[in-house]
Amino acid sequence: MRLTPTERDRLLLFGAAELARARRARGLRLNVPEATALIADTVCEAARDGKRLAEAVEAARSVLGPADVLPGVADVVTEVHVEAVFDDGSRLAVVSDPIGGGLGEDAPGALLPGPEHADPEAVVRITVTNTATVPVSVTSHFHFFEANPRLDFVREAAYGMRLAVPAGSSVRFGPGESAEVGLVPIGGERIAIGFAGLVDGALDAPGAREEALRRAAACGYLGAVTEGDPR
Repeated sequence: MRLTPTERDRLLLFGAAELARARRARGLRLNVPEATALIADTVCEAARDGKRLAEAVEAARSVLGPADVLPGVADVVTEVHVEAVFDDGSRLAVVSDPIGGGLGEDAPGALLPGPEHADPEAVVRITVTNTATVPVSVTSHFHFFEANPRLDFVREAAYGMRLAVPAGSSVRFGPGESAEVGLVPIGGERIAIGFAGLVDGALDAPGAREEALRRAAACGYLGAVTEGDPR
């Protein structure tokens, strides 16, 4: 069976969540990876059941309480991000305070809302055309370079970028629709793992951009033009 990197990641998450469920059923309290996997998998399964984003997040927020996890886990797992496939497309679900009983906003060391929760200012603007016959949604933190192959835009301009929209939101492109979107650089350690598998590593590694463009062109991604391509 051939699986995409995203499908492999989903199966890995499901396996970790099943292990967490089994250990909790035996009366064990969960550690950080187990709790995180169970919360993220709850979102994905709720999406698969046809629930809306808000409903999936609420289900994930209620799956564990402080008594279900080891001491300190609720203070570490303060937010869980997971990409899930809903009826209207893929979306990034952000589950805040998923366990409860962790640090409050006034506690020392608490994580306060920062600029990443606001609408960031775009540094690049590109025009995107959906050539597919179905709507395509792209979530806020998806590596836009690797977005749906039927989206036609200058892929190279989107390398290492994400949508300039608030975390957890998405942009929907209707069939045949063209729209201008803003992009901002992916932050943090700038490592892209999963998505469409065009990078699967450090975005700024030597030759990574060129190799990703080559892979995109070979896989038929619209807008992916390699050096020497006459288009």
